Amino acid sequence: MLRVDSSKPCQIIYAVARHEYLSYVIEPHIVQLNPNGEFSLTHQRLFSNTAKEFSSCLDEVDLKLIKILEDLEQGNIIKKYYKKPVRPFEFFSKIFNEQLFDAIRPKMEKKMAEALALLPGKQIYQMSKEGYPAGKQLFLATEVATVLFHFRRDEEEIRYFPTIKYQGHRIEFMFKNAEIICNHPAWMMLDDTLYYFEKEIEGKKLVPFLNKRYIAIPRASEQSYFEKFVAPLIEKHSVYAEGFTINTEKYDASPVLKPIYVPGGTSQIQLCFRYAGYTFPYGDGRHVSVRIDKNGDDYVFHRIKRSVTWEKGKLQMLEGMGLHITSSLFQNLEVVGSDAEADQSFSVFEWLNQHHDELIAAGFEIDQPDGQKKYLFGSSKIDLEVTEHNDWFDIYAVVHFGPYKIPFLELRNHILNRKKEFVLPSGEIAVIPDKWFSQYGNLLHFSENHEGLKLKKHHIGLVTDLAEGDLASITMNRKLQKLTEFEEMADVPMPVNFKGSLRHYQQAGYNWFHFLKQYHFGGCLADDMGLGKTIQTLALLQKNKEDNEAAGGKSTSLLIMPTSLIYNWINEARKFTPDIKMMVHTGAFRYKNPEVFANYDVVITTYGISRIDIELFKAFFFDYVILDESQNIKNPSSKSYQSVKQLKSKHKLILSGTPVENSVNDLWTQMSFINPGLLGSQQFFINEFVTPIEKKKDEEKARKLQAIIKPFVLRRTKEQVATELPPKTEHLFYCQMSDEQSSVYEQVKSEYRNELLKSLEDGTFAQTQMQVLQGLIKLRQIANHPSMIDDAYEGDSGKFENVTHTLTNVLDGGHKVLIFSQFVKQLQIYRQHFEDNKITYTYLDGSTQNRGEIVKRFQEDEKTKVFLISIKAGGVGLNLTEADYVFILDPWWNPAVEQQAIDRTHRIGQTKNVFIYKFITKDSVEEKILALQQRKLSVARALITTEESFIKTLTAEDIRDILA
Repeated sequence: MLRVDSSKPCQIIYAVARHEYLSYVIEPHIVQLNPNGEFSLTHQRLFSNTAKEFSSCLDEVDLKLIKILEDLEQGNIIKKYYKKPVRPFEFFSKIFNEQLFDAIRPKMEKKMAEALALLPGKQIYQMSKEGYPAGKQLFLATEVATVLFHFRRDEEEIRYFPTIKYQGHRIEFMFKNAEIICNHPAWMMLDDTLYYFEKEIEGKKLVPFLNKRYIAIPRASEQSYFEKFVAPLIEKHSVYAEGFTINTEKYDASPVLKPIYVPGGTSQIQLCFRYAGYTFPYGDGRHVSVRIDKNGDDYVFHRIKRSVTWEKGKLQMLEGMGLHITSSLFQNLEVVGSDAEADQSFSVFEWLNQHHDELIAAGFEIDQPDGQKKYLFGSSKIDLEVTEHNDWFDIYAVVHFGPYKIPFLELRNHILNRKKEFVLPSGEIAVIPDKWFSQYGNLLHFSENHEGLKLKKHHIGLVTDLAEGDLASITMNRKLQKLTEFEEMADVPMPVNFKGSLRHYQQAGYNWFHFLKQYHFGGCLADDMGLGKTIQTLALLQKNKEDNEAAGGKSTSLLIMPTSLIYNWINEARKFTPDIKMMVHTGAFRYKNPEVFANYDVVITTYGISRIDIELFKAFFFDYVILDESQNIKNPSSKSYQSVKQLKSKHKLILSGTPVENSVNDLWTQMSFINPGLLGSQQFFINEFVTPIEKKKDEEKARKLQAIIKPFVLRRTKEQVATELPPKTEHLFYCQMSDEQSSVYEQVKSEYRNELLKSLEDGTFAQTQMQVLQGLIKLRQIANHPSMIDDAYEGDSGKFENVTHTLTNVLDGGHKVLIFSQFVKQLQIYRQHFEDNKITYTYLDGSTQNRGEIVKRFQEDEKTKVFLISIKAGGVGLNLTEADYVFILDPWWNPAVEQQAIDRTHRIGQTKNVFIYKFITKDSVEEKILALQQRKLSVARALITTEESFIKTLTAEDIRDILA
């Protein structure tokens, strides 16, 4: 066979050819042209690898077509479906069969459809029987051909045949050698034209009529024929009928939801649409649904047009409300992302109740199958009324399930045993919402059942939780409401003979102690270490003593603590409450008679001694029993817990920075000590809280537990900062000036104020501005210590007293401290104090030479606890992670500089909690600077780098404020 010469004229054509086994295919061929431009007999099949040679006669579309049509070549098809090497003749004679044809042909037709879409404008031929590609020229139809199916029904039979119209004319295709070259989509070759059809008609519907006028169906089998063949045909195609009726009908539809209960599985909803009397499932893909009515001998086919877009809109609405389509065959709906461990068999029932009113308003119907359980759908809620009595709450509750009202008490066993189905008086079944089990389970567990529900007063947390939840409406009297807002408790006056003052949060703790006392609750003060649990407790004990004495009585309290804390308590008590008579009950020679206790206000002992002397202690009725570091009793089987449980007292308190050391279970003993029964039995507590919280990370249970214990645990932590840093806590310490200090301050202040007012009146403010500012610096120095501007000053300074007192406390705890000031003179005053009191320290200012050595000494030497630093010298290049306290002695104009000082300690590598104490002298220029900083903070952040530039931003108004 001659090969085509690409250097001479040639032409690409597309040949429609019939393959002996695979039916019709399309092949690209290159044909050599004669000198007169006609086709010669020389031709060859083109493939991607041989097409390059003929690139001059091919365009981009041709290259695409060659690639697509390569997949129809028999060798490539065989390779795809038969992995062993085989000759085509052998494959088709021995291996190929009808099943294989049915698998291969649809994939081939996909490729043919792709190719036919690209063929307009190309030369198409029918291959001759001898295999010559350019046999007969073919043309593609320019528009879609339509098919109408006819049925004629008479006495004997039904005759069925199609007619085809093209460009408005009926075309004769029967007995005309027409061929269906592609079934899906259908393409027909008739004479020299390739026709295509509308509406996804399959070629096999036309095949029987290529050589037959009609198909006849005897009347005897017409019913099954109508159902199996005619109805599906009417759904998809145009049909003309004689002898029976086809009605095309359009109705307004309504959406129907059918709940499907799946025991032990996930319940589902089937979405259907009701068009007049006909119901169709969503997702069957039909634009038209057909239903048949037989009336005597007459058949009526109802062609019901579906509103497909509207149906989809209803589905989208349901999806927006939290349903999604399952991947199953039936396209049913399930509730999205419900808790995997929860019982899913009622999930859609709950969903229907939750959205009931909204669904009904949107026109949905809920349809339940006959002969099965009848569920009630409707919104459900509980009305709860809580009334307070002396030691308990009465709970009156009514449950609403749709129109029914049920006493809450009737649901008690259902909720405690997690039974979801509640049978209503009508016999219908209400599904109890999942939320109610967690919301009311504890309430019902802890309540006692005497005709109504009673709850002990110490379960106020459960009541508060209900008040905050959205599941119940709660009516309570004013006194009780106040109880639930104990963060805003009234200030209790401080004891008269308390030496010192409480910080704001400590006063709140002190108020809280009195709230507990008023309602006979026990409590746990769980503030972080260093926040002053001791001082808050001493204030309470002092107040208790004063109140008892005022009432003409006397009382003794017992304090139990680890041995190491005894000295600290005595020290603090000497400092803050010197009036309290204390007895330390330790040592070999301690008293063995409980009557001695009555001579003291407070008896202090250790956990060890309380175990040994339990007989002695339990013979005395104390006013308060207070446990410090109460995690010592966390083990319920320990001797310590068994002992303290036997102590008798009017009130109980525990103190602990870490009430939960290892497990949530640590709480049980401590809470049972202060409020017996609060957390139920230990086994109940483990099942209900410990296991779900620790094993399953159940956040709802953790929240519930939190609600129960919240009224009795007061915990304040230091602010949590970035994850790699330890928490840092900033305190503002307001210091009162001493009398002498105050008078020096007032005198200097009035001089400068007069000067300022004068300069503002005569317009010389601009020139005197710097002088006024020097005055401000002078006032700042006096606010710290007047001896900074007057060496002869012999009085004291309020701030100096406060700083040294606080420092003593911190050093007693073994901490390391950085002390910053911008005044070198101020640092000298503290140096002198350290020298006098033999406190080991390091020192750094601008003139220091051996910085590295000094830093190393502070970081590594155990004995060196204090580092005095001038802000200018210490602002950069220091890494002082050993310190966990920072004292800032004077506030700076520029907050960024202050931040740099704090950052000396607060960087990666720091493992301790950092306290920052800023000492501010009250009613002084320092306090005013703070307020000014707040106002100018954004300016400071953006622009200000030095003290001078901050000062320049001050207006006459600002300065007048400061000197006011």
